[in-house]
Amino acid sequence: MKSILLKSIALGLISLSLWSCKKEGTLVVSDVVPAGTLTASTTNVTLTQVGGANAAVTLTYPLATSSGYVVPVTSTLQFALKGKNFASPREIVVTTKSYAPTVSDFNNMILALGAKIGVPAQIEVRLKSGAAANDLTYSNVVTLNATAYLASAWIYVPGNYQGWLPSTADSLVSLTSNKIYTGIIKFDGSGFKITAAKTWDLAYGNAGNGTISTTGGDISSGTAGLKEVTVDLNALTIKLSDVKVWGIIGAATPGGWDTDTDMKYVNDGKGFWRVTLNLTASEYKFREDHKWDNNIGIKDGKLATSNSDNLKITAAGNYTISLNPKTLEYTVVKN
Repeated sequence: MKSILLKSIALGLISLSLWSCKKEGTLVVSDVVPAGTLTASTTNVTLTQVGGANAAVTLTYPLATSSGYVVPVTSTLQFALKGKNFASPREIVVTTKSYAPTVSDFNNMILALGAKIGVPAQIEVRLKSGAAANDLTYSNVVTLNATAYLASAWIYVPGNYQGWLPSTADSLVSLTSNKIYTGIIKFDGSGFKITAAKTWDLAYGNAGNGTISTTGGDISSGTAGLKEVTVDLNALTIKLSDVKVWGIIGAATPGGWDTDTDMKYVNDGKGFWRVTLNLTASEYKFREDHKWDNNIGIKDGKLATSNSDNLKITAAGNYTISLNPKTLEYTVVKN
């Protein structure tokens, strides 16, 4: 009897212990601290290429934490142009309580977000914190004022089309110095290489299947004509695609209304075609690929692509004419 009583008591204690553990387990939860206040050392960020290695701004904030049942939490800074409602932000995961991007990095970032070179922009920043996509909190939004600068870098394209001289070779440009370069060059259908400077000290050649290396041979331009060239020195790749030329035609030009005078694409990333030539006091138009399918004239005092009138030269002379067919900007300068 005593044995049975002891066994009953022991069984009861075990059951109580198990019930207590189960009860306590249901009370163990995670408590994730919401995103705290975000502050900036300045809201007017000065960007200059000379100071590219300096800190542009210092952002400070508390890091996300959890208590109770500890779960991994992440703190992320989000950057976006004002008015975009953070639809496609640039995100930086942070593990310290401050973040200070360099002037160069900040400049490249806002250009990637859509800021225009030389145009004042407002960049919104906030802190995103949470343990899961459905459990996120956000800090206050800080607005930074900045004007992006042209952070250009160039590489060069010596080849048979210009006599294999790096010193006079055409160039490819990267507006943000991200090692992705592009430009438009008129090739003769033979080979070329890519050089880091206007010398042969460091040159890239064909490594096969659209790749380049410092030990590669000549890169083929394929057929003769204008090619858009894109070189990615991060991935060591190269891509070429055909491009249609823009030119001017008309009674004011040397070829009259029968023959176009081709313009040359300027590889500075601004999108302009340019030509210098003698013009008479008469009329002209711009057109693409020596055809009237796509032409540009004047309408209501501005360039237009449809139902446009001829442009006019009022005085004969030597002129430099520039055209951006995408933005419909142009200049006519008498030399």
